[in-house]
Amino acid sequence: MCDSSTTVCGDHTTANQLRSVSSYEQSYCVDSCEESCLPDVTYVTCSGGVSTSASNKESQPLLKRMDTVDASIVNNVFPDDPEFTAIVKDAENAIDNCVYPQRISQGSSGSYFVKNSAEIPKTIAVFKPKDEEPYGRLNPKWTKWMHKLCCPCCFGRSCLVPNQGYLSEAGASLVDRKLQLNIVPKTRIVKLVSKTFNYSAIDRAKSRTKQNVSDRFPRVGRHFHRIGLPPKAGSFQLFVEGYEDAYVWLRRFEDDPLPDNIQKEFQQQFERLVVLDYIIRNTDRNNDNWLVKYVKEATNGEVSPVNPWGSPKKQPSIKIAAIDNGLAFPFKHPDEWRAYPYYWAWLPYAKIPLSKEIRELVLPTLSDMNFVQELCDELYDLFKTDKGFDRHMFEKQMSVMRGQILNLTQALKEGKTPLQLVQMPSVVVERSRTEPKGRIRVMTDAFTQSFQQKTPFFTWC
Repeated sequence: MCDSSTTVCGDHTTANQLRSVSSYEQSYCVDSCEESCLPDVTYVTCSGGVSTSASNKESQPLLKRMDTVDASIVNNVFPDDPEFTAIVKDAENAIDNCVYPQRISQGSSGSYFVKNSAEIPKTIAVFKPKDEEPYGRLNPKWTKWMHKLCCPCCFGRSCLVPNQGYLSEAGASLVDRKLQLNIVPKTRIVKLVSKTFNYSAIDRAKSRTKQNVSDRFPRVGRHFHRIGLPPKAGSFQLFVEGYEDAYVWLRRFEDDPLPDNIQKEFQQQFERLVVLDYIIRNTDRNNDNWLVKYVKEATNGEVSPVNPWGSPKKQPSIKIAAIDNGLAFPFKHPDEWRAYPYYWAWLPYAKIPLSKEIRELVLPTLSDMNFVQELCDELYDLFKTDKGFDRHMFEKQMSVMRGQILNLTQALKEGKTPLQLVQMPSVVVERSRTEPKGRIRVMTDAFTQSFQQKTPFFTWC
């Protein structure tokens, strides 16, 4: 007996009704313009199941259409973070009330501002679907398609696993939380459905057809427990308010230098950005994808929001937010066309030795191999949720990360500057399974260290 939650089985009468759906789709779906926002359904027969032969193609650039659609129930619940769960639920309620995510015009991929269900909707998150990434099969932007077509020899970043940017976004947030850096807006993997997302014509036609069949033939429609567009998995990053692009503030600081106490606070925030980017080996950290929020001190004539009587003064503060972390966690160091440097390395803040504060914050944990292994294990639990997960490739990614951590701990101990840190030789720390000699043979983990020999053709870009 087939499970009614995943398959549709019936007698010859039901089969005839379902066969009529196909002909009905051709005659009716053209006139229909209404789309349901509910999830989709996978229909399979009793004799066969859902094919997974195409699942290993998930990590390839410009993905072709998969043979099957994930019919698992969307359950965006995070028991360890009820506050984040409530925010995602609020976003789902907003979509149900036709407050749809809005596509962001900037960038080379499909990303969306997600709003809440308040009377006056407010942006609460940024959602980046997996299949709308720069080289995803449903990317609504044409720039990367032209790149693929016109420059196949320079296609993408050869050091990154294609179409895993959404995992990289969530992975950067995980590293940020583990090290208590607090500069990455909280990011997790969720599944959302909205008609403003970029879907294929087939998915939209199926959605309209099933809705029309359900309305006209209720007995047949009862078999479709999922009517509508399929859910999209992607990174859901909380929106931060009051922040501006770093290059805007960096120009202002040149004309109007920061006070000494705020300058020290900004330097500490900058060092946290350095630690994050270096560990995850971010290949796309420009001055327009990290943000700065500077709250100046209120003058005597201003009214402080903390105290309406204007006393005491509002304390000045400055914060950094590291966004756009989708091009990180490479499986090798760049060694072909481009080096993908850290652009903050040319700032004057990168010429100041790493402070005692950042050393006390991260050095004890990064020097502990048990902590590093725990970090790798948590990243494994995150990355393996992807259908195209390759454990061998993931281990290469962790080998690069271990090498970055090794260099970072050495730089912290020696009091080097961020500029000196990025000039250190690229290291890879690989795991090797060794079998010690003796009467009792036990498999143990060992690590081998190696340096990168090949350098990119262009080392400055």
